[in-house]
Amino acid sequence: MRNLRLCMLALLMSPSLFAQTTQLIYVNPNTGNDSQDGSQDHPLRSLPAAARLVNTSEGENPITILLASGVYALMEPSTFHPTKRTFTKQARLTIRAEVLPDDPNWNSGSMPTLIHTMPLSDDWMGQKDPFGGGMYGFKVETSHMTIQGLKIMGAPVIEHPQKGKIIRVYPITRPDAKLDDLEITQCVFAGDEVNAPNHLGIIANGTSIVVDHCIFYNLKQAIVYWSRKSTGHVMRNTLIYGGYGCGVWTSAIANDFVFENNVIANGQYAWISQLDRDRGQQEAAGVEQKAKEPILYQVNNSLIAGNKKVTGTGGGPQLNFKDIDPILLKFNNTKVTDQAIELDFNQESRNFLHPKEGSEAAKIGAGLFKLTK
Repeated sequence: MRNLRLCMLALLMSPSLFAQTTQLIYVNPNTGNDSQDGSQDHPLRSLPAAARLVNTSEGENPITILLASGVYALMEPSTFHPTKRTFTKQARLTIRAEVLPDDPNWNSGSMPTLIHTMPLSDDWMGQKDPFGGGMYGFKVETSHMTIQGLKIMGAPVIEHPQKGKIIRVYPITRPDAKLDDLEITQCVFAGDEVNAPNHLGIIANGTSIVVDHCIFYNLKQAIVYWSRKSTGHVMRNTLIYGGYGCGVWTSAIANDFVFENNVIANGQYAWISQLDRDRGQQEAAGVEQKAKEPILYQVNNSLIAGNKKVTGTGGGPQLNFKDIDPILLKFNNTKVTDQAIELDFNQESRNFLHPKEGSEAAKIGAGLFKLTK
C-alpha cells in the first residue's frame, strides 16, 4: 500500500502532468476588478487585463480565459503577445464564454457581448493608416489560440463621416504571417451599417485559420484569409448574412481551403478573391494577359442565396471590387440561387439569428450549435 501511495504521489508530482494543467483566468464585467488576480473568487473586469496576465505568465501549460455573461466595453485592444511562454496545439490559449451554445442552460443573452468603444488608432497593421483610423479588438500575436462562444459587436460610429475617411472596426486581427492555428468557433459577429458598423470580423495572416459554427450578421465583410499561398484554412457550418461589402475574401490562399456546410446569403458579393486582382488591373489598362489556370476552391454542401453578385475581385477598405465569373469556385452539392433566405428573429428562441427551422438554409447545418438540439 505504501508503495502504491508513493507511485501515486510521483505521478502527481510529474512535470509532464503539471505541464497540461489548465490555468484559468476569470473575467466578469459586473463583479470583477482589474486589480485582482483573476481567480474564480476574485475575477478581473476586462479582457485587456486578462491579456496582460497571459503576456507576463510563464510555463508550458494551457491557459483558458473564462468570460462571464455581460457587456464588455472594449476601451483598448486586447493584445495577446506572451514573451515567456509558447502555446502548442494541445496546450493552447483559449478565450471562451463560461456558458457555451450547446449547454442546456444557454440562451442568446448568455453570450458575453463585446462592444468597441475605444479611441481610433492611426495604425494599420504596422503602417500609417491612410483612411482616418480604426479600432482593434483582439490583436492575436501568438499561435495556437481559440476564441469561442462570444458575441462581438461593432462600434457606435459613422463609418464615412467625411470624404476620404473610413472608420473601421477590426474585432480579430493577426498580422504576422509566421503564426499558425487560430480557431474561432461558436461566435456571433454582429453589426449595423448605419448605427454600429462592424467593418471586418476577422483579418488574419498566417496558416490554419479555422472558422467553425459562427454567425456573421450585417457586417461589411466577414473574413479575410490574408496570406497568399497560405495553407490549412477552414470554414465550416457558418452563416454569413447581409454582408454589405462581401462575405468571404480569399487573398490567393492555397486551394486546400476546406469550405463546407456554409450559407452566404442576402449580401452584396458572396466571395471576393484577390487571385485575379493584378490581372484585372492590367486588363483595365489594356495589357494583354496570358491564359492561366485559376485556383479552384471546392465549395461543398453549401448554399449561396440572395446575393447581388457571386464573385468579384479587388481590395481595400473602399471596396474597389470588379465583377468576375465564378471560375475560381467549384460547386459540389451546392446551390446558388437569387432567392433570399429568412432568419429567426424571435429573441426568445435558441435559433435567434439562425435560418428558419425547416428551411433549405437550415438543413445545411450552419449556426452556433455543434450538438443536435
